[in-house]
Amino acid sequence: MAATVTIRDVAKRAGVGVGTVSRVLNDSDAVRESTRSRVQAAIEDLDFSPSPLARRLSSGKAMAIGVIVPFFTNASVVRRLQGIVSVLASSEYDLVLFDVENTENNDVLLTNIVQRKLVDGMLILSLRPMDSDMERFLQAGVPAVIVDARHPELTSIFVDNVQGGKQATQHLINLGHEKIGYISDYPNNPFNFSPVHDRLQGYIFAIEEAGIPYNHEYYRVGGLDSQEARQQAHDLLNLPDPPTAIFAYSDTQAVGVLEAARDLGLHVPTDLSVIGYDDIEVAQYLQLTTIRQRLFDSGVKGAQLLLDVMDDSIHEPIELVLPTELIIRGSTAVPSR
Repeated sequence: MAATVTIRDVAKRAGVGVGTVSRVLNDSDAVRESTRSRVQAAIEDLDFSPSPLARRLSSGKAMAIGVIVPFFTNASVVRRLQGIVSVLASSEYDLVLFDVENTENNDVLLTNIVQRKLVDGMLILSLRPMDSDMERFLQAGVPAVIVDARHPELTSIFVDNVQGGKQATQHLINLGHEKIGYISDYPNNPFNFSPVHDRLQGYIFAIEEAGIPYNHEYYRVGGLDSQEARQQAHDLLNLPDPPTAIFAYSDTQAVGVLEAARDLGLHVPTDLSVIGYDDIEVAQYLQLTTIRQRLFDSGVKGAQLLLDVMDDSIHEPIELVLPTELIIRGSTAVPSR
């Protein structure tokens, strides 16, 4: 087995001290160009690659980017993470994932990250930081970018969920549906997810613009789980005057609606139209009409924006809004009743 090349080997080959090699590795300006060239040639000749620990010690940085996510097993979160990983894989930073299950964990987690300097930058997915959190970031000088939420003091990237909710409902109205149910995530969740409020608002806007009276009996709330949505759909479809179409807050919940229709012997889309939101992979296999939000792209752009913030390419907070797109498949049609 070949011996491991060390920074001392590079220094000896280049005829310089170890400190000089370290400064070259960290892109320090305090090295003459001729010396830098000699060190870089030695690095190339010896095929030297510093260990992650050595990089951390020599730079005084964590050499890591933290990603804070709520419930990272959620399909839309996973897709965003894939976009983030695709960017960071070619950077010098490792990715550290922090899963937040409740608000108490969130407070402790943010405090530890900032105080212990665990990361050099932070991506926050679907969580709107409290003002007290912002104070911690600013005092510690930790660059942060929000994906799928917004705060006036941070650069953020998000989807226009009001428009997305309106698109979904308008599609059903255009087909001729007037009795449209909506199955939502919990609006009063401890993390204050803005998409929950925004998609409901889009739903209400669309039916009001169409002159359809809002029917509270057609509104159901449950967790982001297909089985809960299945039960909510059962409740809707067993009403004396059931909806002819159901808009689900997420594709995962739409799967539960499809299962409920099957349980009750209803044919989709002849007896019931179903539309979801996200366009996760399963939507295509189930021929589910849905609202596509660019989950992977939002992760990519979020990571790119954070790297720009970290190298001072972005000096003031900016907001980037991604569009939604209606994807029509086989689960929606004109009502038969």
